Amino acid sequence: MGQSILKSRLAQISVAAAGTAVAGEFKINPFDGDIFRIALGSSAFLLFLLLMRHLPYIITGMATGIVVLLFRTTMDAVWDSGLTLVQSLTSHFSAMVYYMVFALLMSLIKGRIDSFHPLVLGGVAALIDLLSNEMELLTRLIVLDSATFRLNEWTYLMAIAVLRTYFTTGVYSSISVSQLRITQREQTRRIEQMLGFGSGLYGEVFYLEKSIGTLENVTLSSYELYRNLKAEEEMPRYSRQVLEITQQIHEVKKDSQRILAGLVKLAEREVTSDMPISDILRFTVKSNAKYAEMLGKQISFSINHTSDYTTDSYIPLLTLMNNLTANAVEVIQGKGTISLDMYEKEGNTLFTVTDSGSGIPERDLELVFEPGFTTKFNEEGVAATGIGLSHVRDIVHSFEGEITVQPAFHSGGAMFQIIVPTAQLRKEE
Repeated sequence: MGQSILKSRLAQISVAAAGTAVAGEFKINPFDGDIFRIALGSSAFLLFLLLMRHLPYIITGMATGIVVLLFRTTMDAVWDSGLTLVQSLTSHFSAMVYYMVFALLMSLIKGRIDSFHPLVLGGVAALIDLLSNEMELLTRLIVLDSATFRLNEWTYLMAIAVLRTYFTTGVYSSISVSQLRITQREQTRRIEQMLGFGSGLYGEVFYLEKSIGTLENVTLSSYELYRNLKAEEEMPRYSRQVLEITQQIHEVKKDSQRILAGLVKLAEREVTSDMPISDILRFTVKSNAKYAEMLGKQISFSINHTSDYTTDSYIPLLTLMNNLTANAVEVIQGKGTISLDMYEKEGNTLFTVTDSGSGIPERDLELVFEPGFTTKFNEEGVAATGIGLSHVRDIVHSFEGEITVQPAFHSGGAMFQIIVPTAQLRKEE
């Protein structure tokens, strides 16, 4: 592992050094002759350092300086500049010093780059550029005995440094913003997946808890029957059989409890500590719009809410709203509309899900929340399990709320309304 990381860093340092050397050949000469070059090399090097902050800056600067020196010397030989090898090395030696000094000064602010405002970062980078240029000029003065620049040339040099560094930091900021947006989109996608998983899991846990309660009651009844049969002298064989059944039911209950314990741990891994009601409605619409598309239906969704607050009971609410909205999607044939509404009234929060489906016959309005009742059949005529709406009712009751259904006369479908005390949902500030 350590060797692969080292190889990766060496490869990245090589890319930064080679890229800087090549970019350095795209240059302008603001002064007479070829005494000093303003090239893209320094801009490319700064960008590499900003984007590859995991690299050791000083080593990267040394490697870049050496590669630039050798690259420019090689180019002089290829293009037959008329310089000897020693003259070429001497001429470009100061460029090597520039990159080494630049990397050294950048290493001093490496740990604070993220805390700098982009404008401040551009100004600091411009100062580092100027100081590195000073060292390059000083090296030229010592090695080549070249003359210093006039005042107007120094002013021009500083202006170029400022423009160059601000351009580079601007490009870096744009890249950072793009990466941040990509990261946020990915995080949003994962949160949505976790919310969908959490709401579905909450429903399964809720019903498994009810089933365990039922198993407990059956176990007690079965054991009571065993005791009664045992007291009868003529039925010892039946009493033993009932006892065996009781033991088997008890084992099923214990297995269910172990499964429930694992599911509860998963359900308690919340994505966030709380969520606004408006976000719950938006997520419900988004997930069910995909469901409608999967079923090949053209459904127009709308959200209306006159109030909004934060709740830490977002998983149960998502379970409720997803169940009702998914049912609405399923009853609509081909094309239709679904509206999700939320408002507060007299200390209660009211949610409604209204669809433009075929509606529910009046004779069935009182039965829709009973376990086993369903109006949905598949192509073979087999009925659905019919536990969805009874599930919704039980969750609503756990919040001390009520759920009702009535015809939606304006749309021709049905309107489900949930009424929950706001105090049960609103998170205390």
